[in-house]
Amino acid sequence: MSERMTAPRLGQAAPDYVPGHDLLAGKVVVVTAAAGAGIGAAVVRRVLEEGARHVVVSDTHERRLGEAREELAAEFGADRVTTRVCDVTDNVAVLELLGAAEEVGGVDVMVNNAGLGGTASITEISDADWNKVIDITLTGTMRCVRAASASMIANGKRGVVVNNASVIGWRAQEGQAHYAAAKAGVMALTRCAALDLAPHGIRVNAVSPSLAMHPFLAKVTSDELLAELEQREAFGRAAEPWEVANVMVFLASDYASYLTGEVVSVSSQHA
Repeated sequence: MSERMTAPRLGQAAPDYVPGHDLLAGKVVVVTAAAGAGIGAAVVRRVLEEGARHVVVSDTHERRLGEAREELAAEFGADRVTTRVCDVTDNVAVLELLGAAEEVGGVDVMVNNAGLGGTASITEISDADWNKVIDITLTGTMRCVRAASASMIANGKRGVVVNNASVIGWRAQEGQAHYAAAKAGVMALTRCAALDLAPHGIRVNAVSPSLAMHPFLAKVTSDELLAELEQREAFGRAAEPWEVANVMVFLASDYASYLTGEVVSVSSQHA
């Protein structure tokens, strides 16, 4: 094997942050699991920078949600941000979340970011742990797609749904059977829902990130594993959450008007 193939990849610096271009001007956007510093939070900031008229931010963590509201309101204006505590395993809570969007004109873009991972061998995982991951990551996404699309249809909107999947839905990884099954399900849900909703002019797509670095990931993952995962990336580094958010914004925008039922890989991994 050549030295070029075996040499470790040197991590490149992240590119400069991309300014907004009003890609979502006038839209009402709902984002789940969006308090904190991960992909959901990056999506909220990104859609506001892209001119969204109003963003409904949800999370299960009430304190972090309050902190996010204060920060976003100070920067973008309180009249553009609503926050709601929402557990996507509770259908009533999901309906109330979409009700909050109705108060500001109804959802135009639904971003489903809520998910739960973990590491467990298939020989050891309990039914309870399996069901929890599936309920949050897959069934929770379905509940949000169902509620958002019903709102869009009732309001006569040609809306957009963007789901957050993962490359692990395509590629095997030890100890990830529950999470991989859930994310593969999100991909299949995306494709089928796209066909169901196409007659209403509603588009449904997903992103499939590989490795996006944020504080929570760093907290629950060893330095050794993170270094190994980064070496699998062609750029030798994890994506910044906003780099994933950029692709989600593209899918939500009119630039992706003929894309539906697609899962877009946001990854520099080699196939």
